[in-house]
Amino acid sequence: MTGNGNLAAELMDTVASLRRLVRRRIRPTMPEPALRGAQIELLNIVDTQPGVGVAAAARALHLADNSVSTLVNQLVNAGLLWRRVDPVDRRAARLELTDAARDRLRHWRTGRDRVVGDALSRLPGEDVRAIEAALPALRRLLREIEEGT
Repeated sequence: MTGNGNLAAELMDTVASLRRLVRRRIRPTMPEPALRGAQIELLNIVDTQPGVGVAAAARALHLADNSVSTLVNQLVNAGLLWRRVDPVDRRAARLELTDAARDRLRHWRTGRDRVVGDALSRLPGEDVRAIEAALPALRRLLREIEEGT
């Protein structure tokens, strides 16, 4: 494996472990029903893009339309999403968060920020600065991956 291959593997393993550990720490404090990562990601998309359609949400999540439709049905049944008919194209649906979903996302973000913020506060300053300095490069990496597909 090349140097970049090793870096790629280590980066992805680290990011996946970070996300998994933060979810595990927050999950016991969250109200029922427990949500999977993809459901939370969909709620985040709808929060940042109120009225988003299923196809656009699928593109944003890099998932198939039918997979997102399944997630939408689950979240509608859980009382966390509203699916409204698009007034321009009556065949399409527009997604909106319910108040319960907004509360849940607020709770999730507060817990995530607490867990990660507490850990950051225990790190040496140089580590915190290195993580902060890496964020722009990580965002560029994300754009490269998105544009390369």
